[in-house]
Amino acid sequence: MQPFPVVCSTLSATHLAVYLQQQYGLGTATTCRLIRAAINHAYLVTDGMHKYVFRIYSLHWRSETEIAEEIRLLQLLQENDIPVSYALPDQQGNRIQQIPAPEGIRFAVLFSYAKGEKVMNYSEALHCKLGAIMARMHTITRDLPVQRVKYDHKVLLTDPFQLIRQYIDLETEEMRFMQHAQKQVLRSFLNAPVHLLRKGVVHLDIWFDNLHIYNNEDITLFDFDFCGNGWLLLDIAYYVLQLVNTEREPEPFQRKLESFYKGYESITPVPEAEKQLIPFASVGLYIFYLGVQCSRFENWTNSYLNENYLKRYINVFVKRLYEHHQLPPFEG
Repeated sequence: MQPFPVVCSTLSATHLAVYLQQQYGLGTATTCRLIRAAINHAYLVTDGMHKYVFRIYSLHWRSETEIAEEIRLLQLLQENDIPVSYALPDQQGNRIQQIPAPEGIRFAVLFSYAKGEKVMNYSEALHCKLGAIMARMHTITRDLPVQRVKYDHKVLLTDPFQLIRQYIDLETEEMRFMQHAQKQVLRSFLNAPVHLLRKGVVHLDIWFDNLHIYNNEDITLFDFDFCGNGWLLLDIAYYVLQLVNTEREPEPFQRKLESFYKGYESITPVPEAEKQLIPFASVGLYIFYLGVQCSRFENWTNSYLNENYLKRYINVFVKRLYEHHQLPPFEG
């Protein structure tokens, strides 16, 4: 009897260690352990004093071309002294591996390890430094096309909303609010002065979970899995979204936001048209990422993603951000 088909498997860390030793010429004492199982699976690889992260993409999550473009972007940023984790070649010079998992061929990449650790609340000085890093990155990626997703209103707002509604009743107060929020953000996007907005390649996922801080000074960005084409303001909007989450008190929030903008605009100015659109875009990114969670239901399962979870997420995060920006009120 043939094994029953699999949707998403978790590959043995022990056997991956042997594979990595052979493929990359790592030492015989190399160890491997799973550190995250979500859309992609991430493994910490340790070879003596050296560490790496081995990312195994979920089946049909990213094409080989899309991964190659992510790698190309990381190489470009590294060459321009942007502190990023980058893809490493194997002994044959290949940066993309093909793993014959039970569900089918899954792509995988070995990344350099970002020194330091994740820090949820960090200093104003580091927010300033992060702003400068993002701005430097944007000066490199401005008007640069990549063969990856284009983050337009359909991808960010329309398609995700259709996914979310599969898991929560449209008649709930939360979804009536979401419909109102989507309408406001969509209107702002469609009426945006496009000629005044910078476009290029965005990371779209810069937050404390995707950067390491070393010695309370050095910042390294990683996880460019969502990089794609779009308005550069989307990265700033996502930063604002996360800062609202981590800094609940108005005064430290404002100081850190100002520090971030100070760092960013020490490199390049943020056009006023972008600043006007950022509050709407930050709410729109919540809609997008809730859609991502719903689209990858089989990665998280219903013990994590269900109607109660979505209601709580909308009330605690989306509504709070919407009200923080004082966008057109929802009357219920």
